Amino acid sequence: MPHDAPLRPLRAGAPAAPLSGTHRVPGDKSISHRALMFGALAIGTTEIEGLLEGEDVLRTAAAMRALGARVDQRGPGSWSVAGRGIGGLVEPADILDMGNSGTAARLLCGLLAGHPIFSVMTGDASLRRRPMLRVTGPLSATGASFWTREGGRLPLAVRGAIDPLPLDYRLPVASAQVKSACLLAGLCARGTTRVVEPEPTRDHTENMLRHFGATVRVEDTGEGRVIELEGQPELRAAPILVPGDPSSAAFPLVAALLVPGSHLTLANIGLNPLRTGLFATLREMGAELRVENARVEGGEPVGDLVVTHGPLHAVEVPPERAPSMIDEYPILAVAAAAAEGITRMRGLAELRVKESDRLAATAALLAANGIEARIEGDDLLVQGTGGAIPGGGTVATHMDHRLAMSALVMGLAARNPVAVDDAGFIETSFPGFAALMNRAAGGEAIVAA
Repeated sequence: MPHDAPLRPLRAGAPAAPLSGTHRVPGDKSISHRALMFGALAIGTTEIEGLLEGEDVLRTAAAMRALGARVDQRGPGSWSVAGRGIGGLVEPADILDMGNSGTAARLLCGLLAGHPIFSVMTGDASLRRRPMLRVTGPLSATGASFWTREGGRLPLAVRGAIDPLPLDYRLPVASAQVKSACLLAGLCARGTTRVVEPEPTRDHTENMLRHFGATVRVEDTGEGRVIELEGQPELRAAPILVPGDPSSAAFPLVAALLVPGSHLTLANIGLNPLRTGLFATLREMGAELRVENARVEGGEPVGDLVVTHGPLHAVEVPPERAPSMIDEYPILAVAAAAAEGITRMRGLAELRVKESDRLAATAALLAANGIEARIEGDDLLVQGTGGAIPGGGTVATHMDHRLAMSALVMGLAARNPVAVDDAGFIETSFPGFAALMNRAAGGEAIVAA
């Protein structure tokens, strides 16, 4: 959604009936971005089914076209990418606008660092506030040059390395985006790129590299998880079936846990163990959540999530779980607001550099709706009600789609409706969110405010 688009306020209230039925959430955003990028780097035509057609991913598709790949939509969720091979991307004729997508912008830095071309990248008002030095710093060691605004912010210009050097980089904090950017740059380098992460993060990049024919080694050591990539492979086009996004599934899942009488099935959800921290946490809180029809598709575990309403109790969420649920803390906070006791979520420093300062904004979301919450260092503490959330507030979303969806889910379970000042950015990751929730509720539970 463009940053100058009109505000789209929405309001959510208690549904007339429990949430029910079987529903599909949009395709996994992380896998969708990577499918388009790796397809552009492969020899041959990659066929993709289930691609997320939200604004973030469409920006990546447009960027791959601008860099010389042929990207075609053949039907809903069905796309093809005719790649140019490793090192084959061409200089774009215009600025690459990544919209609201931090993932696309940071991964693209890695892609561009390995190609001897000049390009300029920008984004919407939210993305232009987000720091890029955490990516451009390590990528500069390839020989690429970056120019940014003060504070390492977009717009950003990059001239890729003529003969990129392989990286040997230890991440100071766990970040799948930084890891993936380093590996993407390493594709164009001679020799072995080595990345060490202190805690395991989502490994879609490693899985997809193998799927396209690259040699990737992963080893858990005393210094962390070590990923090694052999440079300059010949990637071969490979079909990709994108599962439902577990981060998107989190919203109807928590809604069903909190709305009395609900019983909901979410079909074809990606269950990569490095993405399922929220599901583990909810089970610890007492959630009745099970997996049916478990299977593996395209190297990724997939299954159907079945969730039933029930009481929740407070837990302490350890900091080492953060990488596997970094996008889910706002919706977990909503679940914690309805639980019995004080839930403590530890080690959330990474939330300060998301689409908004997600840590402060999540605490404000709760406070606006009668829930006591406080921040202690990098921890968030939520005093649960053990029942219905008071609600009644209007939440400032700060152009953050996950805050908007979390607030609307809260409204479904609250005594009084909850409003958000702008829900337009939900389309970046979960097109059709309100429509899906209303179908599950059998009526108009989320409406224009």
